[in-house]
Amino acid sequence: MTVSATARPTGHPGYSETLPREAASAETARRLVRTALAAWGLEPVAEDGALVVTELVANAVNHTRGRCIRVIVARTDGDLVRLGVVDKSCTLPALQHPTDTELGGRGLTLVDALATRWGTDLKGWGKCVWAELKAESST
Repeated sequence: MTVSATARPTGHPGYSETLPREAASAETARRLVRTALAAWGLEPVAEDGALVVTELVANAVNHTRGRCIRVIVARTDGDLVRLGVVDKSCTLPALQHPTDTELGGRGLTLVDALATRWGTDLKGWGKCVWAELKAESST
């Protein structure tokens, strides 16, 4: 796994990686999230973060086009972490309300339950779907 860690212009650290738009990329995205959260001493939110990024990657894989996605993990303010998945589709994600008999459609419902907030930033060529998690530092 090649992880790029960068200092952002705001002074807040961030990690990102471009991955193939395929289901297997979810595992790499989970490792990226766990690595970043461990580096920042935010392990208490690591499993929620891994689950959230798994759902965001799954949505990009299943509902967008293009060969690649980009996973972003940024510490935006204190103990607030933003997880994002960038893809080349301008179609906005929609929160579904599946019935008990439907197998799919629960990903964003799970993100909504675990995240402090979530949303979408539209770009001219696609979008970034993001979720923010708040965690107490373990250090």
